[in-house]
Amino acid sequence: MIPSFAVVGHPNKGKSSIVATLAEDASIAISDTPGTTRQAQGFVFEIAGEPLYRLIDTPGFQRARAVLDELRASADAAHERRDAVSEFVRAHSDDPRFADEVALLQPILDGAGILYVVDGAKPYGREYEIEMQILQWTGQPRMALINRIGPGDYVEDWRRALGQHFSLVREFNAMSADFDKRVALLRGFAELSDDNRAPIDRAIEAMTAEKARRLRLSAAMIADGLIRALSMTASADLPEDADKAALTEKLSQKLRRQVQREEGRTQQSIAALYRHDELDTTDSTISALDGDLFTSETWQLFGLSRKQLAISGALSGAVAGTGIDVLLGGASLLLGAGVGAVIGSASAWFGGDELAKVTVLGQSLGGEELTVGPIKAANFPWVWLGRALHHHRLVSERNHARREQLTLDLAGAANTMDSAPDAVRSDLSKALATITKNADGDGPNQADRSKLHSAVQSLLESH
Repeated sequence: MIPSFAVVGHPNKGKSSIVATLAEDASIAISDTPGTTRQAQGFVFEIAGEPLYRLIDTPGFQRARAVLDELRASADAAHERRDAVSEFVRAHSDDPRFADEVALLQPILDGAGILYVVDGAKPYGREYEIEMQILQWTGQPRMALINRIGPGDYVEDWRRALGQHFSLVREFNAMSADFDKRVALLRGFAELSDDNRAPIDRAIEAMTAEKARRLRLSAAMIADGLIRALSMTASADLPEDADKAALTEKLSQKLRRQVQREEGRTQQSIAALYRHDELDTTDSTISALDGDLFTSETWQLFGLSRKQLAISGALSGAVAGTGIDVLLGGASLLLGAGVGAVIGSASAWFGGDELAKVTVLGQSLGGEELTVGPIKAANFPWVWLGRALHHHRLVSERNHARREQLTLDLAGAANTMDSAPDAVRSDLSKALATITKNADGDGPNQADRSKLHSAVQSLLESH
């Protein structure tokens, strides 16, 4: 049997947020309106189909004083208190006056440990002692969680008061708790009861392995998405009287849309991997990284600087001697000679130099075909990786209690990929050189894919 924990307390103190975070379940209703949770609901946290623990979201206390008065009237000694609570729940099971108290006490009587939640941003009040005493009467293992919801700070007052009633008191912010804080809280669960120790240890072991698996799969998704993007082309018949420049521009726009859709699919797959399906959008990019993949601002933010791009080319062996085209106007894009047309709105960034290969070939049935792509700009893979790095960080660290739109503060930021460790950039440069060299052919073999997977994983781990 997996351990169960009832999350209880006063209304509107963040109980549902804690359940959502610990259960990795964004479907749990969260609201600033008191009384959103009206019935006890169980949420099982599982990994790969294996249930690890159950969290029970309960209504808040509504008539705690009346409950305690009745309990005191029916029990004279400590050994009678749990039976008194059981009798109260049985007697009032259909009583609407105590519906919330019955709903929160029943799972505790059924064996759930107690996680009592208070808001450390609000002053301590003696009315909370009544709730604590009722929970003591159940005799179940108990931990208190101080969840600061607002800007106030009364944590120390709460800590002293809660220490009188709970053997464990922890501060836990459901909105900002990272993986390590979740694990630390689980270790606290294990201290509540010897019966919890083995299953909680198993849960922590499974969570740690799942974190590594998600990182590994994310790296593979990012790398494989980039490989597909680098091989994309857009083609159309080229009649003798056609406006070649206009057709090139049209196909360039088509290629750009294809690449951005691929980025969107990659982002959505990673969001789903971290159980953030609610972040999926029909747009090509997630809102935190909204904006055209091919704008000047995007390339300045996420790609390599001119200096690092030149170093990257030298490391990969893709650039030799003076064969370096660096764009004018302070741009950070490095292009090889002889590549094709500029993609749409990117022209201001590329300064008239080419982004993608353009070819005109004869067809077996006569006539000619114009093809734009694949993308040859040396900085493009780095821009892709820089955006992917930021997206992965946002999604992997995001709590399931958070419901606001993803936001990314990039004020003053530039050349994201410059911050990657030298060794990681070196490995990426070498892997990308092989990938881009084969973009026109059958694509990279599995060994080359694996090298890029490994380099991208190192990138994610370094941040």
